[in-house]
Amino acid sequence: MKKLFNSKETMADDMIDGFVAAYPDIVTRGKNPRIVRRTRLKTKEGKVALLIGNGCGHEPIAMGFVGEGLLDANVVGDVFAAPSQDLILEGIEEVTGEAGAVLLISRHEGDVINGNAAAMMAQDDGLNVKPLLMYDDISSAPKGQEDERRGAAGTMFIYKVLGAAAETGMSLDELYALGEDVRSRTRTLGAAVTPGVSPLTGESMFTLPDDEVFIGMGVHGEPGVGRRKIGPVNELVSFMMDELLADREIATGTPTLVLVNGSGGTTQMELLTIYREVAAILDSKGIPHLSPMVGSFSTTQETGAFSISLFTPTQEMLAFWQADQRTPNFPNIYGGKGS
Repeated sequence: MKKLFNSKETMADDMIDGFVAAYPDIVTRGKNPRIVRRTRLKTKEGKVALLIGNGCGHEPIAMGFVGEGLLDANVVGDVFAAPSQDLILEGIEEVTGEAGAVLLISRHEGDVINGNAAAMMAQDDGLNVKPLLMYDDISSAPKGQEDERRGAAGTMFIYKVLGAAAETGMSLDELYALGEDVRSRTRTLGAAVTPGVSPLTGESMFTLPDDEVFIGMGVHGEPGVGRRKIGPVNELVSFMMDELLADREIATGTPTLVLVNGSGGTTQMELLTIYREVAAILDSKGIPHLSPMVGSFSTTQETGAFSISLFTPTQEMLAFWQADQRTPNFPNIYGGKGS
């Protein structure tokens, strides 16, 4: 498949150039050109910093979520590769004030190793930094081993809830505990129908027969729980919802937030059809669903895939989810002040 870029060596930097040029009132480059931060930082004025380091190639996450009400900074690695611990440390140092920082880490091996190392180095330098591990993909480890699971699209609930909470002046320890609670209430399962192509190798990230669906694909094409024959989307969604609700039961009457995320090659028509089936299943179980998020936000190039995330918020979490934000790519949530 053809890709549009100048060179493999400059892909990430060219993208960041275009991003900060497009949204200069919201984001700017940091002292290191791989650090994208808010143009107007509040973290030196008593606000706890919220940041993440991750490989690029999955946009708009996480670079597109830098701004008021969400991330203070994103440390950008190479395509599908975690940034180095030294680079993450530079990002922490640039945005962290006396109130400290929460460093978000999506649970993938390189991100965990480098993120935890950077947090330890920052702590050694006297900065109050707490690394928060994010995981939600039920296909990657069995029930009871949640802390071994991969980070998937459901981590966006943590981004938004903690981002809004930090704006209110919540303390570092309170934010960390809130993040753990959001994580415990979130479950995600994905499915893929066509592979994306790596911009580095020019090769497909996985292979799949035309009549099969890949259940549980990770964000880099990693294997999940298996395959099933393709059929009507209502049958696929029903299977996935059964898996999600078996992993974490949701009682009748429990308000639930739904995220249907596309992986880059899934159309909005398809995603809305999927949400229709999710909503119908929740309705049949007497589970109210509100303030959904439907679109392609955590992507894997042009992979034809999607995931369903379910999150059962407290009233406080719901208010943070619906709170106004000002970022280039995170959507206004229906039901919030800006809706």
